[in-house]
Amino acid sequence: MAFSTWREFVEAEAQQLYFRVLMNRVDAERDQYEVYPARQDMFSCFAACPLDKVKVVIIGQDPYHGPGQAHGMSFSVKPGVKLPPSLQNIFKELVDDLGVGMPTSGFLEPWGKQGVLLMNTSWSVRRGQAGSHANYGWMEFSQRLLAMLNDYDRPLVFILWGAHAQKVGQVVTDSRHLKISSAHPSPFSANRGFFGSKPFSRANDFLVRNGRGAIDWRLP
Repeated sequence: MAFSTWREFVEAEAQQLYFRVLMNRVDAERDQYEVYPARQDMFSCFAACPLDKVKVVIIGQDPYHGPGQAHGMSFSVKPGVKLPPSLQNIFKELVDDLGVGMPTSGFLEPWGKQGVLLMNTSWSVRRGQAGSHANYGWMEFSQRLLAMLNDYDRPLVFILWGAHAQKVGQVVTDSRHLKISSAHPSPFSANRGFFGSKPFSRANDFLVRNGRGAIDWRLP
């Protein structure tokens, strides 16, 4: 793998024309509209999960588009924020899969610190408009990131929730990795294959088999 830190990867992408166009477009959008997450939080999933610690990559679609929700980690909300419906469904599956207690906080940073990268296919969104930045260039960024992780020198688990995640996840081709694909946990699709997919136990079984150590998925 060519990079030892996320900073190195992002700085290399920043030299690419597509990325400069993307950042300019998002910044121009911020001048006119509310855009989530805040600029300083856009890459917070990297801060929570250093590149050399990654074990699991959870890929969603785009950030929450309601005020006070998105903070740069897919599906996560900060402590005290009401759980969005998709996260409620993730927690239902977590309880059913592992038999753990139902979390009361939607803050997923404890997962990040154990090696779970919480990323979306799009990394920004206009308030109240789901998918509004999907065609800005984020898909290319996400695919390039996953292509880099495909060359990771240890086995990884990629959890692909929804069609957008599965599309960018096609660049993960190395047989040493495990891909777990299902419907998105959104209320619109969770009953079409998300519930019962057991992503948490399947990820841990794979990690343990490959000597990487299980994730403690329990949350407060």
